[in-house]
Amino acid sequence: MNQDSPLLIETAWEVCNQVGGIYTVIRTKIPAAVAAWKENYCCLGPYVHANVQAEFEPADSGDYDNPIGRAVQKMCESGFEVHYGYWLVTGKPRVVLFNPYNVYHRLGDIKYELWEHHKISTPSDVELINQVVAFGYMVKEFFIRLADGQNTKQKIIGHFHEWMAGTPIPEIRYLNLPVTMVFTTHATLLGRYLAMNDPDFYNHLPFLNWAHEARHFNIEPSVAMERAAAHGAQVFNTVSDVTGEECIHLLGRKPDNIVPNGLNIERFVALHEFQNLHLEYKKQIHRFVMGHFFHNYKFDLDKTLYFFTSGRYEYRNKGFDLTLEALARLNGLMRLYDIDVTVVMFFVTKRPFTSINPFALHTRAMLEEIRQTCKAITEQIGERMFNEVAGGISPKLPPLETFIDDYWRLRLRRTVQSWRSKTLPIVVTHNLVDDQKDEILNFLRVSQLVNHPYDKVKIVYHPDFISPASPLFGMEYNQFVRGCHLGIFPSYYEPWGYTPLECMASGVPSVTSDLSGFGDYAMKNLRDYEEKGVYIVNRYNRSFNDSANQLAEQMFRFVQMSRRDRISQRNRVEAASVDFDWSRLYRHYQESYRLALERF
Repeated sequence: MNQDSPLLIETAWEVCNQVGGIYTVIRTKIPAAVAAWKENYCCLGPYVHANVQAEFEPADSGDYDNPIGRAVQKMCESGFEVHYGYWLVTGKPRVVLFNPYNVYHRLGDIKYELWEHHKISTPSDVELINQVVAFGYMVKEFFIRLADGQNTKQKIIGHFHEWMAGTPIPEIRYLNLPVTMVFTTHATLLGRYLAMNDPDFYNHLPFLNWAHEARHFNIEPSVAMERAAAHGAQVFNTVSDVTGEECIHLLGRKPDNIVPNGLNIERFVALHEFQNLHLEYKKQIHRFVMGHFFHNYKFDLDKTLYFFTSGRYEYRNKGFDLTLEALARLNGLMRLYDIDVTVVMFFVTKRPFTSINPFALHTRAMLEEIRQTCKAITEQIGERMFNEVAGGISPKLPPLETFIDDYWRLRLRRTVQSWRSKTLPIVVTHNLVDDQKDEILNFLRVSQLVNHPYDKVKIVYHPDFISPASPLFGMEYNQFVRGCHLGIFPSYYEPWGYTPLECMASGVPSVTSDLSGFGDYAMKNLRDYEEKGVYIVNRYNRSFNDSANQLAEQMFRFVQMSRRDRISQRNRVEAASVDFDWSRLYRHYQESYRLALERF
């Protein structure tokens, strides 16, 4: 450990704890952080995830001879449950994890301290707040021991992400500890609630009363902690200019720095193979589509395009409402102009369900039975044809059907007849708990976009995340993305938005919006962004109808592109992704740390 350089201690609720998008930010940023700070870098997180041992490797006894290890030992000697080791991700950084339940018996005193010192009142019956407050108390105790002059003379930078990790900031400032602090908000808590409930959120933003709105949504304690963290840190960051405006009005502080999110692009790099991977994974999606649709009718898979959207189920915020409206208009345009292309649109999100729809499993299983039967017939024909050909110099081949046993001929016929159905292909692959209240399904029912044979746009609503364990797809999510042709994410509220960036890294064009952090950044920093497969829907100061028309027109132009043009665009998309690698974007974080040290 370099004793002449500062220590960087980065704290997040998502360290070794995958609960949201910030986990991706922290995890993918680590190789760049470790490269810049080496052993002077450490992460802090909660010891709450059920599978934490899969990501955590305990330190050996010899690893404690450094300021971080000594601070951990002092905490353990004081009776705290603290785990010190390494995060098993690329870069393998030092990590300290705190079990918040270890101090639950002190919650009354901890909350009293919050009120007495900072006038922040916290309820006793909200489990998340109890966890966060207890975790924050333990992090504060860690910094007290780390910043002890007898432990180290190094300068210490404490970096905290979001309100759930920012609760120690006010108390560290109150105690005047020798720690300079950076606070990054990735999305204001209040902004997310408001955007979900106010269709004109951005125009109303300058006139909102944060305290009134926080009380209205019953999130006043969390918002108060977020504001205290934003005002207590020496440096305040957010991830985009769009969210920066939100911070000014809802948190009362203008960000000192914008720190756009990147990816570890190396993890996605397939070099010249990425076009081949697209073909390979597209074939796997073909198999699903055949099982899902072909029992009733068929269409030409060589003239089929796969669109998708994914992410947290926030109907308005994620732009699901706009996407559905634009798809209905696209369907009308394609039917009107008789476009000889089929679009299959996948909605991949997480919703409560009881089981996979038995019909979806049945059609998939029957298709597999047909495939296995055809394979057996093919092998039999091949063997008998070989024997026939080998039996003479100039054999005269009889009709191929004579090579097939009656057993296999009848078995294939029975299987196909059992598979065929007059039932329309189902829209949703699972049995939802709130089927009658689901907003996606209700739109599809009203618009009659329910997979009729004459529809050019087909819908598959998959209310669970895609994984190899899924009996319907049997593939990784990133493989599914590579197999698709276009990602659609026209969010109304999206402080950054990793999904279009993940598409770009996989060589897949995508649609985003000017109200997403990624879209705003691309418009300002990526030259000829549409040529590079980043389509941007204008939603700021635009009506829903105008934005829906624009999105429908963008998709309509896309379906009319030639195969050669799509291949060429995928090449440009993949090449442009390097601009979003953390090796280039981490400099924004370094600027925040430089500024924090100046204000020490």
